[in-house]
Amino acid sequence: MDLTHGGGLELLDPTAERESGDRPLAAPIDGAAGLRIALLDIRKPRGDVFLDELERLLSDRGFIVERTAKPTFTRPAPADLRREIAERCDALVEALAD
Repeated sequence: MDLTHGGGLELLDPTAERESGDRPLAAPIDGAAGLRIALLDIRKPRGDVFLDELERLLSDRGFIVERTAKPTFTRPAPADLRREIAERCDALVEALAD
């Protein structure tokens, strides 16, 4: 591609949305104290730093916090891990950091 003579270059972001869709917010969690919150580390750099602070904040507010992690950030969480979280926890926070 020749950019010196009026040629163009289009860069596409695979995560960019062309149109914003309406997405409903998750329902708030009632009766926070004593609820079990899973914190899922997807194994991206510094995600654990974010989760450490979030665990502290949630624990201070009376939540029971469970830490778990995916085997690797390159693949979705295994079905058995997702099922285990859904059975044991009331909510999930997934750390996305770099």
